[in-house]
Amino acid sequence: MAINDPEIPSRYSRPHENPALNEKSPSDPPPFHLTSVDLEVLAQSDSEFIPHSWSELCQIIAENKLIDFKRWPSATRRYIAWSTDIKRDYGSALAYIISERLHWKPIDPSESPRFEVRNSVPFSDPADYKLLRNDWPYGNAEGISHIVVWLKTPLDADAEGVLTPKGREMVDAFVEKTFREPLGDTGGNNKVLWFKNSRNLQSVSALEHIHVLVRDTPEGLLSKWMG
Repeated sequence: MAINDPEIPSRYSRPHENPALNEKSPSDPPPFHLTSVDLEVLAQSDSEFIPHSWSELCQIIAENKLIDFKRWPSATRRYIAWSTDIKRDYGSALAYIISERLHWKPIDPSESPRFEVRNSVPFSDPADYKLLRNDWPYGNAEGISHIVVWLKTPLDADAEGVLTPKGREMVDAFVEKTFREPLGDTGGNNKVLWFKNSRNLQSVSALEHIHVLVRDTPEGLLSKWMG
């Protein structure tokens, strides 16, 4: 889930805050289904956790084993607590992201989110998508940044949210132009990776988004991407 904004209320802790929570147990019951991977992580301490290396991320994405992504144990505990607070105060993570992070106004708030767009073709107009640094990223090795690209327009995908060849081609072209070219990574996956979770793995399935992982990226370029 992508949360990145200087206006986040102080009561909603970011992953790096409140170190005293590192060894706390998650809320009971949790606000969402915990997978076997989540339970495995929650049984660990940060000192026992091995972060994802770049080569491991490449393998997970290539083999489409996205369920194997893990957060740091301390971040997982805080994410569970954060999700509980958001659900209580906003009704859902979706409502929070649209209102507080993206600042988009749905055409009809009572329905599944739909928005006025300048161009119905995904990625065609910057006003119709937004890049946010993921403040609840996976437990990646140092130097790897996790970005989420949120879209007002849906990508071409099947009923399970898996991209069609047309959808993948569209995302590939966007990632190439936006991330690979500025980082000089046009020849492979040395600095840029992307993936899209299927609906069963998405924490916010009603709003289109893709994930982008970049490494060794200057902070100035990251800030430029976030606008």
